Amino acid sequence: MIRVVVGDITRLEVDVIVNAANTRLLGGGGVDGAIHRAAGPELLKECRTLGGCATGEAKLTRGYRLPARFVIHTPGPVWSDGRHDEPKRLAACYRNSLALALESGCKTIAFPCISTGVYGFPKEAAARIAVESVRRFAEERGDVLDVVFCCFSQSDADVYRSLL
Repeated sequence: MIRVVVGDITRLEVDVIVNAANTRLLGGGGVDGAIHRAAGPELLKECRTLGGCATGEAKLTRGYRLPARFVIHTPGPVWSDGRHDEPKRLAACYRNSLALALESGCKTIAFPCISTGVYGFPKEAAARIAVESVRRFAEERGDVLDVVFCCFSQSDADVYRSLL
């Protein structure tokens, strides 16, 4: 099942939330900073042991003070012009996060709008990649995860709903 909500991803009661992280995994602005603040300093301490994460890859930590048991950190691509593998790298964020969630025994996962903030990925293109990636993963692996797209604004949620 795929659904869309408007709200604060740090308050969702799911098995795992996805963090639109930077490659250093040491916190930052936007959803990354919000997740680190809500999880508490233990999250940063664990992230320091991971040695960073390449764009499109994914790494798992505990959720600490979050309602979610885990956080999957995935650095999305910075938008340049769409001709530097940005779509392929964004799709990898979703695919690798879903695979890691399954490997970790999760049944529910929540995604933010990866790369659409300061990384500048066009919102509609990013939403299309997100929805297509989740659908393709579900077709290949079976519909084994409940997926939530957690949007910060109603306008973002409307884009996702139009694609579903």
